[in-house]
Amino acid sequence: MSLRLGDIAPDFKANTTQGEIQFHDWIDGKWVVLFSHPDDYTPVCTTELSAVALSYADFQSRGVKLIGLSANNIDSHEGWIKDINKLAPNAPELEFPIIGDEDRKVATLYGMLDNLDKTNVDKKGIPFTVRTVFVIDPNKQIRLTIAYPASTGRNFPEILRVIDSLQLGDKYKITTPANWQPGEKVIVHPSVQSEKVKELFGDDVDTVYPYLRFTPDPSKKTKA
Repeated sequence: MSLRLGDIAPDFKANTTQGEIQFHDWIDGKWVVLFSHPDDYTPVCTTELSAVALSYADFQSRGVKLIGLSANNIDSHEGWIKDINKLAPNAPELEFPIIGDEDRKVATLYGMLDNLDKTNVDKKGIPFTVRTVFVIDPNKQIRLTIAYPASTGRNFPEILRVIDSLQLGDKYKITTPANWQPGEKVIVHPSVQSEKVKELFGDDVDTVYPYLRFTPDPSKKTKA
């Protein structure tokens, strides 16, 4: 199954480290980051989950729920979480659930299985999951997908940056330029034309080309 941006995230029932969930019910009108890691008790994965624990409050402040997944059982996850918590003693303990997907049903549903790295397999030669990320909005639509190779740890501040861009774009008629960071200038959406530009953004619009118009972050202007 090939999932695309704009598709409704497939629903599923699964066991997690925080009990059984029905995914669509668990979303509960929130933004969600569903992300998979190849295996428990592995070096890169341990640093990633520790990094997420450190930035958990940043996701919460944006109204984002986190849920992990790998092809391990719940007992394995619960034991491994102890290692994660010890890695960063000053970080809060892992607070989000991890799906036990030993039969790879959810991983198959979301296209998370590795078909490239022939070393990223279990003892039976069955592929583990890659480092996949799905950002899902409150309407259960997939808004971002990223797949990393098993050898490369993710950059979670980048995922937060994309969420900031998506949430801002949902609220205002804007898009964000390359390398944008929250608070920096944004781009007036191409659909905004004529008198609507002034109505939405006032006089503070820098027109580089008719199709490229910068304006200050409207969320900052509103707060001022």
